[in-house]
Amino acid sequence: MVSRSVRPHGKSQPCGFWNDPTRECRCTPLQIQRYVGRISGPLLDRIDIHVDVPAVKFRELTGDPAPGAESSAEIRERVIHARECQRKRLAGEKIFSNAAMTPRMIRCHCRIDSESEQMLERAMTRLGLSARAYDRILKVSRTIADLESSEEIRSAHVAEAVGYRSLDRTYWT
Repeated sequence: MVSRSVRPHGKSQPCGFWNDPTRECRCTPLQIQRYVGRISGPLLDRIDIHVDVPAVKFRELTGDPAPGAESSAEIRERVIHARECQRKRLAGEKIFSNAAMTPRMIRCHCRIDSESEQMLERAMTRLGLSARAYDRILKVSRTIADLESSEEIRSAHVAEAVGYRSLDRTYWT
């Protein structure tokens, strides 16, 4: 009988537990790199947000929400407000969301201060990000600012948007 983790030709498959806080990964760094590397850089560039989402523990699913956590209704209202801000800002552009902005529109509607610019430059250099990833980070930063009802994109918004590029930081650095 052949084990599930071994292919017929002796090559082991990834165990599926990489970055799992509750189970130990048996994979070598090379196996992880090969597996994660199956997603091409140009494809990743076209995805605005990629984050690691750990498995939710049963108790967290069945228990009460954490103290101070926003309700779904509150989140819904913030999203509706953010979408309305985008619709108003982009009305003259004939689009209705930040995601649809062209590079020209990004330069117009996603201006950042010098502190944010320096932070983004360091992230671009350290992570080896492309121009397309730069534009995606700015669009996500603009959306985060909209969700906070902020007219300006602040450095915290840019830092959060960079944080949502987790696959750019995984085995590509």
